[in-house]
Amino acid sequence: MRTLLEQNRRPRHRMVNNMEHFNVNIAKSYIGKNVNLHLKDGAVIVNVKLKNIKQAELGKTKLIEYIPFRNIKSKKIPITNIAYAKMLNQNILAQS
Repeated sequence: MRTLLEQNRRPRHRMVNNMEHFNVNIAKSYIGKNVNLHLKDGAVIVNVKLKNIKQAELGKTKLIEYIPFRNIKSKKIPITNIAYAKMLNQNILAQS
């Protein structure tokens, strides 16, 4: 019992967010929508449309296939590199 009480008193160093990990289930909800992809290294891939989720040819890695704005060719990025995705407002994009 004492060890359980000591575990509760340990300081928590990580910040708790609503979306701690970007995973396949979260990615599925954004397929077909325009989003900004925020990567774990701090970079942002702006205004892309998520197309599909695929299995990598080697290994267990899942890849997200996306199409950049005004482009025909699709590109792929591993899900493990993505921190989170933020959906874009289509009304603002249509005006500009």
